[in-house]
Amino acid sequence: MKCVFLIFFINLLPLYAGKSLTRDGSYPRTFEDIKNEIAGYSDIAKAIINLAVHGKAQNRSYERLAVFADTIGPRLSGMKNLDAAIKYMFSALREDGLENVHLEPVKVPHWERGEEFAMMLEPRNHSIAILGLGSSVGTRPEGITAEVIVVVSFDELHKRAQEAKGKIVVYNKPFISYGETVRYRSQGAVEAAKVGAVASLIRSIASFSIQSPHTGWQNYQPGVPRIPTACISVEDAEMMSRMSLRGIKIIVHMKMGAKTYPDAPSFNTVAEIVGSKYPEQIVLVSGHLDSWDVGQGAMDDGGGAFISWEALSLIKDLGLRPKRTLRLVLWTGEEQGGIGAEQYYQLHKENISNFDIVMESDEGTFQPSGLGFTGNAKAREIVKEIMTLLQPINVTDVYDDADGTDIDFWMRDGVPGASLRDDLSKYFWFHHSQGDTMTVQDPNQMNLCAAVWTVVSYVIADMEEMLPR
Repeated sequence: MKCVFLIFFINLLPLYAGKSLTRDGSYPRTFEDIKNEIAGYSDIAKAIINLAVHGKAQNRSYERLAVFADTIGPRLSGMKNLDAAIKYMFSALREDGLENVHLEPVKVPHWERGEEFAMMLEPRNHSIAILGLGSSVGTRPEGITAEVIVVVSFDELHKRAQEAKGKIVVYNKPFISYGETVRYRSQGAVEAAKVGAVASLIRSIASFSIQSPHTGWQNYQPGVPRIPTACISVEDAEMMSRMSLRGIKIIVHMKMGAKTYPDAPSFNTVAEIVGSKYPEQIVLVSGHLDSWDVGQGAMDDGGGAFISWEALSLIKDLGLRPKRTLRLVLWTGEEQGGIGAEQYYQLHKENISNFDIVMESDEGTFQPSGLGFTGNAKAREIVKEIMTLLQPINVTDVYDDADGTDIDFWMRDGVPGASLRDDLSKYFWFHHSQGDTMTVQDPNQMNLCAAVWTVVSYVIADMEEMLPR
């Protein structure tokens, strides 16, 4: 009998060679173990896809968003429309049967553009379409009338500093990428003020235009005069550039009624499906509820907010309850630099070890191609494996780096992050403009985005172990 037991023990040795026991007496899992666990979610992934893309939930996120956007409209922080949007979503999430629906109070900037217009007076009369940039000061009541100097870069502005004094600086910087070109919007007024300009007009950060100005936030610097600043259409910026290169004198009259008020109360909107085994551990899905005060905010970021809501709805509809808590957060004050999200982070960062992954969709909900991911190599391999579950809809790519103003705070401190990657070819046609309406949205593409968002968030929330850091 002893001989039989010895033979059995010897046969086990190769299986566990080189492995040490964990504290609970089990052996550590290999990546092959994790792959097998993920493969076990294949049927659930197919059920999510079928429900979102072909089943009774087909087009639901689009239809919900359409009612919301048509009813509420644009939602800039400090506006009554944003207050109405938050109340609307609070009620809608409760009616949807989600758990722990609540509002977390924050303070957000309150800026209003007021009435604004611009007119070219020389060499001919021409109405210039403008949108004041967020946090800009207004003009004097009578407005500003001044000669224009057109530059293509900050370097050119500094070289022509003597010419710029007392003039309106027009930046005609062509769109290269959002990350590279947006600094002219955010820093243009400061750099113009440093050389003595009285105002600045910035070519819209847009890859395509039909005389449509695109707004956005801008920043002043301490010790630098605050001058009025607005965006203008690509067409008007290029026209004034051509005139300037011909040596033609350009005079513009502009008037802006912009005002900044004390910070206003607002809320991040939260809902959950509480985890069955590790309820204290969080998988966070999110989008921002605020928008600019033009268009409907359907693309930026109504789509991202509503597919995040849809993820919880789909999981609930299928009767699923993941091991970890799946938490939906609809951020406020994102357009001013993640103001609501930063306050959320400060409130919850003491529990950072319990945040498994933070996910944000804020780059449109067009045809999806995969996920942007920030995390270590082991976590990336796990996410790549999870994405294979989305082969039925051919959305399997994992890209370097997640993007999301609202989740950056967590990712900087080592929490894995993910963002939806989709076809951005037309995103900056409509971004921060009157064109950001429901007409931009496509229900079929939103269905696919919702399926991706749901499969990824559910599997991560239900796996036995958190993503490694």
